[in-house]
Amino acid sequence: MKKILYLFALFIAALNLRPIITSVASMMSMIQTDLGISALTASLLTTLPVLCMGLFAPVATTLSQRLGLERTIFISLLLITLATALRSVDQSVTVLLATALVGGIGISFTGPLLSSFIKKYFPASPGIVSIYSVSMTIGAALASGLTIPIYNQNQHNLSLALSCWAAFGFIAVIFWTLLIRKNKPSSSRSQRVKLPLGNKKAIQFTLFFGFMASMFYSLTAWISPIALSFGYSSQNAAMLLTVFTLIQVPVALLIPNLVNRSGKIKLWLVLCSVSELIGLVLLLSPVPMLLAVIFLGIGAGGLFPLALMLPIMATNTTEEAGSWSAMSQMGGYIMGAFGPLVIGWIFDLSGRFNVSIIAMLVIVTLMISVQLSMNMGRKAVEASKGNEPQKN
Repeated sequence: MKKILYLFALFIAALNLRPIITSVASMMSMIQTDLGISALTASLLTTLPVLCMGLFAPVATTLSQRLGLERTIFISLLLITLATALRSVDQSVTVLLATALVGGIGISFTGPLLSSFIKKYFPASPGIVSIYSVSMTIGAALASGLTIPIYNQNQHNLSLALSCWAAFGFIAVIFWTLLIRKNKPSSSRSQRVKLPLGNKKAIQFTLFFGFMASMFYSLTAWISPIALSFGYSSQNAAMLLTVFTLIQVPVALLIPNLVNRSGKIKLWLVLCSVSELIGLVLLLSPVPMLLAVIFLGIGAGGLFPLALMLPIMATNTTEEAGSWSAMSQMGGYIMGAFGPLVIGWIFDLSGRFNVSIIAMLVIVTLMISVQLSMNMGRKAVEASKGNEPQKN
């Protein structure tokens, strides 16, 4: 019964990590029109939280060591919820940027600490990251797919469409309040672990996470505008973003299990990257965009849970898992933050997305080269399986 509660805690926390970003991404064109801002400025609404997710990730481990893992996650969820709810206050660029900043800080704490949460309560099951990843994807899909209908059904009320996703946060805050009341703080001090800045494998994980995040957030921010530039309606453009997001759900469930069975994580990393490569080539080809979006969604859906699994598989303790995750997410999200920004900048310069798509092809190629350099095989998977569960 306890494990089910911890799984739900993981699920409801992860559900809140993307709506504050993807709700804006699906509305990018409307926000530009309603507020009269450029594509570059609009990009900041998705770039800023991702940048915060990188810059503040190391703070998560420090707070966790001082306040406790569960309490720090609770505070993070509270920040995300308040930031999302505050978007109901005013329909302005200032409010959107300020809430993107606060929400990004909250996400930066929650991300690496949920990896620690998995290592603490499910040490022999790194595949549990599939629950983490799937929940994030569901939250992202709901926000990207329903924000425009909510906007249209409420007399084009931008504030309501963007702030209604705080409902998920209120549920999470209530549940985690009960959880931290039930779990008394441990009397023993947690081991203080520094970021593995000089570790070659940790650096490879960070570079991979950076290329992966650059692709994910560029696609999330610009799939709809790319579709509009190809002549699709706003509803169909939003539908393509929803397809991109939804297809990641079954993939995120399947890939970690396939890795656990085969032990060949490098193979699955490369296969998922090749899927993204195919999707980008199809975007440049005269074929329906839906086919390209399916390949892109398969690639993104597999790469993210694998990126989460790597630090858990390579470490032995909760603190190490949090430290390695913090480093990979710090460097990775800082790199990833510039993806949507660069795509918007290139589009502003050229007026077309073809050059931007070619730039994404280069990013995926670099990501594959990093994956091939990793020394991760069956031994790492078996080592993570062999960890003894910690007592709760």
